[in-house]
Amino acid sequence: MFDFLDSDWFNITLEVVFILLISYDVKQYFQTRKREYIINIVLTIGFAIWALYPYYNSYVGWDEEQKKVLLSHCNDTNDTKLCQCLDDVTFKNYTHDEYVALDKNSSEYKEFVADAKEECLDDGWF
Repeated sequence: MFDFLDSDWFNITLEVVFILLISYDVKQYFQTRKREYIINIVLTIGFAIWALYPYYNSYVGWDEEQKKVLLSHCNDTNDTKLCQCLDDVTFKNYTHDEYVALDKNSSEYKEFVADAKEECLDDGWF
């Protein structure tokens, strides 16, 4: 039901909304010089960090060398587009430490891989 929350477009839309809210408050502050707009700016920035941090945490949790090691696991297959998509989904959902500690034989991980493959093979609207 809430699959859109994992979408990159949802993150981009949130960023645009936060930028619009901040720019509106900055404009209003310079016009009126009221202190309440500074409080709005600080609260909006704080909420943006709180809302967007989990999305960026997994992106910056991987070094390039660690990504290359994971990508090397897919070199034995011919479907590089599917493999790259699966790797991207893995980079989004797990940090490197979480991925290393993850039990690859667990039913939860197998369900994650099956859902990721289904999503990657889906020829949706885009």
